[in-house]
Amino acid sequence: MDQCVLLNADYTFLNVVDWKRAMCLIVKGKVNVLRHSERLIRTAEGLAVKVPAVMRLIKLIRTLYINRVPFSKKNVLIRDGFKCAYCGGEKRKLTIDHIIPKSRGGKTDFENCVSSCKSCNNKKGSKTPSEANMYLKVKAYQPTIAEFLRLKVKKLGINIVLKDLGIY
Repeated sequence: MDQCVLLNADYTFLNVVDWKRAMCLIVKGKVNVLRHSERLIRTAEGLAVKVPAVMRLIKLIRTLYINRVPFSKKNVLIRDGFKCAYCGGEKRKLTIDHIIPKSRGGKTDFENCVSSCKSCNNKKGSKTPSEANMYLKVKAYQPTIAEFLRLKVKKLGINIVLKDLGIY
């Protein structure tokens, strides 16, 4: 596990950090390690140090919550599980497709955009899905912050560690 979970002082999920950043936070005395991973790092002096899996900040950081997840291609792909909304393929290069095409007044937001492979996007062209005889396998919606964090935690595979700690 190259990623370490960083919790706030009140045990709320903050972020996932690289193991190198985690080691810096430990040396500076800014975190308490709650759980270690099985990975060992050998220092120049020959010491073996376990890499942390879950850490908690000592001081509480006030987090400013935004109302919505910001729209971006990456966030649409995360919402749709990195799968094409039309054929369900996940191995192909994915793009963003507008359900109602921009040429017909469609907006660029979460409710009108889905992930699509290039072949499905080209097949659909500037038509609506019903005109192109293509049907969506997923629903386009605006994800909440909590749901987005849950998807991110699940994708990183750290939900089991957080469940063991009673956090997730």
